Amino acid sequence: MMRRKHLLSVVLSALPLLGMSACDVGHGEVLAKQRYGNCAPCHGEDGSGNRAVGAPAIAGLPLWYVEAQLRKFRDGSRGAHPDDIDGLKMRPMARTLLSDEEVKVVAERVAKLPPLQPPVTISDGDATRGKAMFATCTACHGEKAAGMQDKGAPDLHRTGDWYLLAQLKKFKSGVRGSAPTDATGQQMRPMAATLPNEQAMKDVIAYIRTLQP
Repeated sequence: MMRRKHLLSVVLSALPLLGMSACDVGHGEVLAKQRYGNCAPCHGEDGSGNRAVGAPAIAGLPLWYVEAQLRKFRDGSRGAHPDDIDGLKMRPMARTLLSDEEVKVVAERVAKLPPLQPPVTISDGDATRGKAMFATCTACHGEKAAGMQDKGAPDLHRTGDWYLLAQLKKFKSGVRGSAPTDATGQQMRPMAATLPNEQAMKDVIAYIRTLQP
């Protein structure tokens, strides 16, 4: 009888903890849905993006990368340059996330969205030429362009070719990566500078497409 009482006491004492855990999970899901509601009009409920408004596909991007970019938009490390039209639109959206918790739950939601295959929009790139130029990119993005967290370098297969081209142009011109607080952006700028023109950028992107798993 004493054993039963002891077991019942243990179970009853654990119930509030179990209830708290379920409540926390539920709160996180509701918060993620609410906060992602500000992202969906441009990036889509499924994270497929919308080229017409300059919003890339984001479904399946790594949590660490999404979280890092949202923080950059919030603190002005990214999206504050007067010529970064799309970045200037993203900044106020990111700043609706009022805490680190809100940044994290949105990043987690994005990371859990099923990855999509963005459509091909650039058809005049030469993958053979691009292979040689991509060699300098492998140090951070890897030989398969799958990215490396320890380098802060994202997977290059998720966002779409038009977006990659736009970002390479921004890095080359200093529209992105020039903020002193954007360490990974500053690393990208000299890499983009090795690409002499837009055609070279398209060639590299064409080669990246050949690396799709």
